Amino acid sequence: MYASKDMHGRHYGDIDYDLKTMSVVEVGRTMSTNMQKYMAEFIGTFTLVFVGTAVATLQGFLDLETGWLGISFAFGFTLMVLVMVLGPVSGCHINPAVTIPMAMAGRLGKDKVPGYLISQFAGAVVASLVLMLLLKGIPTYDPAVHGLGANGNPRGMGMGALFGWELIMTALFLMTIFTVTRDDSPVGGLGMTALAIGGFLFVAHLIGAELGDSSLNPARSFGPAMILRGDALKALPVFIIAPIIGGVGGMILHNLLYSKKP
Repeated sequence: MYASKDMHGRHYGDIDYDLKTMSVVEVGRTMSTNMQKYMAEFIGTFTLVFVGTAVATLQGFLDLETGWLGISFAFGFTLMVLVMVLGPVSGCHINPAVTIPMAMAGRLGKDKVPGYLISQFAGAVVASLVLMLLLKGIPTYDPAVHGLGANGNPRGMGMGALFGWELIMTALFLMTIFTVTRDDSPVGGLGMTALAIGGFLFVAHLIGAELGDSSLNPARSFGPAMILRGDALKALPVFIIAPIIGGVGGMILHNLLYSKKP
């Protein structure tokens, strides 16, 4: 018997059940609720990756004047909207580096972790595939030349530095998420929570987008790399491992700051 808690520390769509005592109908309702969560994670990750990498690709391909600011807005404000739209359904993790620490902290039932992760990675891959198919409608677009918004290392940083950027920024990101989603958070309402979370991702991209970094999300990096292959795969391990370690670090930072005094 347990109650799952979503990313916001609020009891949106919580499940409290014991399969041994539930009827077939009740089990069906539980499965339906879980499927809604997984669908929300798929749709949310799809949207974030599709919008963010579309802006990143078009910014370079069409030489738009939005520059790094436009990319930062695309990722940060898309996440802000998604938190408000999907938060009540799944908690709007849409990021393995959020799901894993949340499960470790007991805010998400561990039995849901596989479904969340599969939905997130699948959503990212489908988003990148759809984006590439649509971009190919532009006669001058060439994936090998113009890319697909994949994370990389265009500044030629050492792998240690690239890893460090990603780890630190994700740790600060998760510390922010854990803090604003506490039951006793000073941030009032879902709208302000979304502003804090999306706002941090916006700032993180102001720092990291120009470096080719600032993924903070293994699924976001996985999608474009799986579709483009080739050079896009070279730095992928950094963008998967560093955010997860950073996410756990952010959870630890939160716990150190907000641990109850004896």
